[in-house]
Amino acid sequence: MHARYKNNYKKFFRSLYLLLAGIILVFPFILDTMGHPVFHALHPSAVYASPDTVPARKPVKAAAKAIALNNDTTHKPGTDSSKKAADSAHAAPQDSIPAGFVTEESQRNVDTVHVKLSKDSLDAPVNYKARDSIVLVVPEKKFYLYGNANTKYKDVDLTADKMDYAQGTGVMHAMPSKDTAGKLVGRPVMVNGGQTFDSDTLLYNIGSQKALIYNTRSQYGEGFIASQVTKKAPDNTIFGFKNGYTTCNLDTPHFAFRARKIKVIPNKLVISGPANLEIMGIPTPLYIPFAIFPLSTGQRSGLLPPQYTTNVQKGLGLENGGYYIGLGDNFDMTLRGSVFSYGSWALTAAPTYRVRYRYSGGMTLSFSNTRFGDPAVKQDFSTSRDFHVTWNHTMDSKARPGTTFGASVNFGTSSYNKYNVTDYNTRVNNNIGSSITFSKSWQGKPYNLSLGLTHSQNLQTRDMTVSFPNAAFTVNTIYPFQPKEVVGTPKWYYKIGVGYTGNLQNSVSIKDSLFGKQQMWDAMQTGFQHNVPISLSLPVMKGFTLSPGISFSDRWYTKEIIRTWNPGEYNPARDTLGKIDTTYRQGFFQSPDVSASISLTTALYGMYQFHHSKVHAIRHVLRPTLGMSYRPDLNKKYFYDLRYGNRPEEVQRVSYFDGSNVGAPSSGASGAINFGIDNNLEMKVYSKKDTSALHEKKVKLLDGFGINGSYNLLADSQKLSNFSLYARTNLFDKLNITAAGTLDPYVYDAHGLRTNRYVWQDGALSLGHLTSASIALSTSLTSQSKKAKEKEKQLQDLAEQQNTDAAALAQKQQATAMRTNPADYVDFDIPWKVDISYSLSYNKSFSLATGQGVTTFTQAVTLNGDFSLTPKWKLGAQSSINLNNFQPQYSNLYVSRDLHCWQMSINVVPYGFLRSFSITIQPKAGILRDLRVNRAKSFYDQ
Repeated sequence: MHARYKNNYKKFFRSLYLLLAGIILVFPFILDTMGHPVFHALHPSAVYASPDTVPARKPVKAAAKAIALNNDTTHKPGTDSSKKAADSAHAAPQDSIPAGFVTEESQRNVDTVHVKLSKDSLDAPVNYKARDSIVLVVPEKKFYLYGNANTKYKDVDLTADKMDYAQGTGVMHAMPSKDTAGKLVGRPVMVNGGQTFDSDTLLYNIGSQKALIYNTRSQYGEGFIASQVTKKAPDNTIFGFKNGYTTCNLDTPHFAFRARKIKVIPNKLVISGPANLEIMGIPTPLYIPFAIFPLSTGQRSGLLPPQYTTNVQKGLGLENGGYYIGLGDNFDMTLRGSVFSYGSWALTAAPTYRVRYRYSGGMTLSFSNTRFGDPAVKQDFSTSRDFHVTWNHTMDSKARPGTTFGASVNFGTSSYNKYNVTDYNTRVNNNIGSSITFSKSWQGKPYNLSLGLTHSQNLQTRDMTVSFPNAAFTVNTIYPFQPKEVVGTPKWYYKIGVGYTGNLQNSVSIKDSLFGKQQMWDAMQTGFQHNVPISLSLPVMKGFTLSPGISFSDRWYTKEIIRTWNPGEYNPARDTLGKIDTTYRQGFFQSPDVSASISLTTALYGMYQFHHSKVHAIRHVLRPTLGMSYRPDLNKKYFYDLRYGNRPEEVQRVSYFDGSNVGAPSSGASGAINFGIDNNLEMKVYSKKDTSALHEKKVKLLDGFGINGSYNLLADSQKLSNFSLYARTNLFDKLNITAAGTLDPYVYDAHGLRTNRYVWQDGALSLGHLTSASIALSTSLTSQSKKAKEKEKQLQDLAEQQNTDAAALAQKQQATAMRTNPADYVDFDIPWKVDISYSLSYNKSFSLATGQGVTTFTQAVTLNGDFSLTPKWKLGAQSSINLNNFQPQYSNLYVSRDLHCWQMSINVVPYGFLRSFSITIQPKAGILRDLRVNRAKSFYDQ
């Protein structure tokens, strides 16, 4: 190339390089003179300086940006501080290092660079954006955001339709705007530290993190606070002026507590001075000197306010006041007490415990002292001291596979429910019981061990049975002759099965007044029973099954019951002389027994078809059973003749072990023929809903109906046993029917003694006398609502759930409370629901004490239902009627009204000892559950 062209080439690139360098150096100053600030991608403490003169502002389309705001920019240009800031911002470093080359000295120099920051510098970037436009006014050191503006700084998120920021003061001003109809849109909403503030106008200082908010509404947990003026401190503490606190989520709440000053400590408390209750915007005469509303979540100890009540038997009272003690995630306790003006009182301690994935439970210990009458009039004054204990324990099935432990204890004096309980289901239930069980099974082994305690108590008759300890060791049926791998046709003896059951029982049956006394220990019985069954099942012929078997059993007793006739002692039951005395003899007594049996069973099917009818067919399944059994008399020495009257015929054969907890041996040898018939009846009817070509559906008529009995060939007399009848069905999946009865085939004489003549020998057209019978009918009708079905299923699932998680346990307890206290848990989504049940029982027996037949006949109807009079009104009732005397038992009527954020309930008990009514109005929110307006009155009150 020519030398001249080389020089021109070098001159050209040298000139181009100088031109570009000049443009780069001058470009920022050109932008400044045009009114556009420079955005530095530096740490938030970087300094931004503005010129003195700026032309008219020009809108810029909105885009998300980050700017470092610093209050030091308020220094005027030309001052020392501004010059130093400019020099520090634009001066080149003294020691420059080539790119890509880093030495130890250069690294040390970089690490030791110190930049002097202003005291009010921001320590985080401010992110802002707007939908419409962002306008920056440099001379005023302000910027404006229009249209759905949003600013974020640390954990502060501020949204409004319009915002402006003054760099000199560091204050962000947020406000709404008006639409074409003059309506405010885009109200400022600030979210900070989990708190949300919805207001008319908001001023927020980014540097100090203080805020001044006008006409704001904030939510704290279940409550809402509306304030005319609100100040927010840097630690998020709130000070409000002219406030209203409510749990109603409407813009115009139904009620509120109006207080002049209020303070909110985040996640802890809402504290106010004197407050007035306002309902529907109208002040009420109700004032409170101060108010404390907790905001903290989780476990907290504190007072539980009592409830005012009145009772004709106890007087004026304060109920269920107390203290809650939180002792960690695994344990807590609730202490409650009640006191009444007539001297009655009650105390309750309810601890609960839980260890996740292992076990959970709770206990209730209650003591009460109920006084009746005037102490000055002794003949009319009485007291009743009662106690009640409940304990529930559930073990997670995954905690220890193969081992389970559970407890359900319900124990107390028979009069506790009468004087201290108003719940309908508890009042009408006269039977309570307890069960504590431990079981262990060995994996891969047929062994099972169970230990337990059981208790049953009749509150009406005061009869109590306590069994402890109980133990059972079971070996599941094993097949000793069956090889591990069967090759070819199985042999018949492969099906021979052998099992074992050992049962230990230690129990006593007494009146509840004798519990813990010496009479209880004297009547305690201990027994042990072994049972080894050997069974075999073989198919024979076609459709028949032959089942031979042998059973060995052995009973051990520690006590004999000896009853003797005392002709000279007065018998109050008969109002004559002569009474049976009972004594006990301690020792060890053994009663072996063996029996052999064989049975033959089959199933017969019958079909009855119909033409040109909606009933297409009826199918009848008949399952007859015929068998024989033999049992020798190995326990003759344990039976004796007991006289129960002065007449010669008043003698009965009894055992020394009658009433034993492991059962008494049978009297005499037995060679019986056993028989039984079971029936099942179904029909097929026409159905439009069936999509198949047949258009049929199956309807059950009888799930089961049958009769059982036996005939003893070796008995001296009365060889035929009683006939047992049963029937069960569920008609149309709506009506549940169960029935049972016992027929005695023998004739009774004038003295009530059983003879050896059959009833049909005297011309009667029946199988015998009905000695006992029972029938029960029940149905549940619910409105065909999708929500109703879903919620009923949820309650059912929760009631049956065994989850030990704390939340699931709380839900299960709430489901139980909803079933037992329907007036307090009204579901307005279910239009109506009716539960009806009817029961009838008949029993005729012979009493040795009176020497006469005793007949009892009872029948009752139970009604439980509710319906929605309107979408907000619910009426309901629970009652049980004794049809023997047509007297209603304990009944409860209730009316509920949904008041949006409040609920009103009226409860009426029209009959019985607790005849009364009450009106309760209470908020739905859990934080105000103890704030209720209650008026309770007994019909006896004047």
